[in-house]
Amino acid sequence: MNNELILKNLRNVPDFPQKGIQFKDVSTLFKNNECIEELRHELLSLYADKGITKVVGIESRGFVMGAILAADLGAGFVMARKPGKLPAETLKATYMKEYGPDVIEIHKDAINEEDVVLIHDDLLATGGSMQAVCELCKAFNPKKIYANFLIELKIEGLNGRKVLSEYDVTSLLTID
Repeated sequence: MNNELILKNLRNVPDFPQKGIQFKDVSTLFKNNECIEELRHELLSLYADKGITKVVGIESRGFVMGAILAADLGAGFVMARKPGKLPAETLKATYMKEYGPDVIEIHKDAINEEDVVLIHDDLLATGGSMQAVCELCKAFNPKKIYANFLIELKIEGLNGRKVLSEYDVTSLLTID
């Protein structure tokens, strides 16, 4: 992957959403077509031969590349959203983020036992949101669950990858 292109277009926002957090803003990647194409190509090369039938995007930045990847793979796209955003019956999970608790939901009819699921999000830090969505997807008893991130933070104390040790996890870019 062209790490230089991605790093050059990734915005760092200090003290967001609270003091002490160095937020990695991927929205600047999405406004650059070269970055989108680079990410698209890398994601497709990782998952083209895995038999993915559903891509689950985690709200909200996971929706962008997750939906693009689902289309490229010929798979369905499922949204994992904050409470009250999905119109039909849902399953929900509560988890801890770096800066406090949160809740995520998925429709009860989103996945079935025949599915091979790829859960996609923008960033791996503590792994809380991905772990919660993995557990929600696991409740559907799919054939396999993969987890993917655009960026993985390898900063002392975050330990996101350890939290997800039972899943097949990939990241396109690692930042120390």
